[in-house]
Amino acid sequence: MIDPFARLRRERAEQEAGADTAPRPASASRTQIVEIMEIEHTNNAGNVHGGTIMRLVDNAAGIAAQRFCRRRVVTAAMDEMSFLQPVYIGDLVTVTAVVTDSHRTSMEVAVRVDCETVPTGDCRHVATAYLVFVALDENGRPAPVPPVVAESEDEKLRQAQAHIRREQRLLRKQALLRAARAEAAGEG
Repeated sequence: MIDPFARLRRERAEQEAGADTAPRPASASRTQIVEIMEIEHTNNAGNVHGGTIMRLVDNAAGIAAQRFCRRRVVTAAMDEMSFLQPVYIGDLVTVTAVVTDSHRTSMEVAVRVDCETVPTGDCRHVATAYLVFVALDENGRPAPVPPVVAESEDEKLRQAQAHIRREQRLLRKQALLRAARAEAAGEG
């Protein structure tokens, strides 16, 4: 059977093979998705599904990560996401994503979700989330990403906060591994 996407994957791999890893400003990744919430987005209580908002968050973050590293990316983690306000049918949801920091092959992307009730013009902050993406090479293995250049004071603060979140993720990962080893050894 002929793979209809083989040529597309081959061409994309050739483009990504020469991906530039020179430092880039965080602003190079800025992405915004705006979508009106419709009936298919709601749950049986009439609110927009949290999963619908999470899908938009993951999409915006993925686009921001791809724009930044100019490669395919995969979602590696999503930090806690608390929903601060409900979203209803007819609300206009704006999802804004930007890469806050990068490491050898991974990037943290901050995402803010805002909502506007169009008839009244009332705007509200709905959620914030932080996602980690890993860049992939043409063979689907982790690939180097550019360093983030934080230009403004706000970007420098967000980058410093991203370092703290990364340390916390790594500590949590180590603790979970220790607990899994202890359980496997019959100590848990």
